[in-house]
Amino acid sequence: MNVSQVSYFTLSAYFDIGLFKYVVFLVIMCVYMFIIGSNVLLIAVICVNRTLHEPMFLFLCSLFVNELYGSSSLFPFLLVQILSDVHSVSVPLCFLQIFCLYMYANVEFYTLAVMSYDRYLAICHPLHYSTQMQMSKVSRLVVFSWFIPLLNIIVMISLNASSGLCGNIIDKVFCVNYYVTKLLCSGATASNVYGLVYTCSVLPSLAALILYTYVKILKVCFSGSKQTRQKAISTCMPHLASVLNFFFCSFFEILQSRFDLSRLPAVLRIVLSLYFVTCQPFFNPLVYGIFCVGTNKVS
Repeated sequence: MNVSQVSYFTLSAYFDIGLFKYVVFLVIMCVYMFIIGSNVLLIAVICVNRTLHEPMFLFLCSLFVNELYGSSSLFPFLLVQILSDVHSVSVPLCFLQIFCLYMYANVEFYTLAVMSYDRYLAICHPLHYSTQMQMSKVSRLVVFSWFIPLLNIIVMISLNASSGLCGNIIDKVFCVNYYVTKLLCSGATASNVYGLVYTCSVLPSLAALILYTYVKILKVCFSGSKQTRQKAISTCMPHLASVLNFFFCSFFEILQSRFDLSRLPAVLRIVLSLYFVTCQPFFNPLVYGIFCVGTNKVS
């Protein structure tokens, strides 16, 4: 295919399900409405309740805003595609969706890492917590967790968008950078090198930070009083559950992108591909609503 002829991508993972598509549409719509309603509700609770204007809940607010942003980058597009008979997307819109979804994933990871650092200070250094986690520092950490991913995604998209396309078939139900990269005529050498450097340096560093903080927190739990253990469990378990769920989601996404899963049923492949963007926005409000905001347990 000539480079100049590529103006749209065909999403080949969709298949005809007849009238059942209206049932799928309603299910996806209900999931999206729950995500929007639950995240907006928790943001409103944190903003209105002055007793929740503490670092942990402000980081949570940033996390919930990211959930709204990430799910809104996918669900409206998905709902339109479900009812459509032609499953295609223009090249600019595809790159925009890649930008939004990868921005969401990066901000999620950075925010979870920042929250683990916050919990580490609260549990392991409680006497110095108020001085080390002032609102000015909280604001800088929130900006950091959004600004660094923004720079990373801009560089990644710029490297890909500047290359010509020699294909337009994406075997997914939405745009994914890995599949677009395989369609670039140049082989995306610069993009691959940049992605490899970023993946092997920044992301393991964030994972190491999370692991380190929880090793320290566990030490305090085992050596501290019963009250200390209860405080650590009440404030850390929701975050730990969210981290494990995010890593689980990421594993499924990497599994799909790097390995041939064509032998799996098409429905299962679609569910696995949507799991990454659906589960966190759906899962986090439930966990934090029950264990943090609902119980009003603060550090």
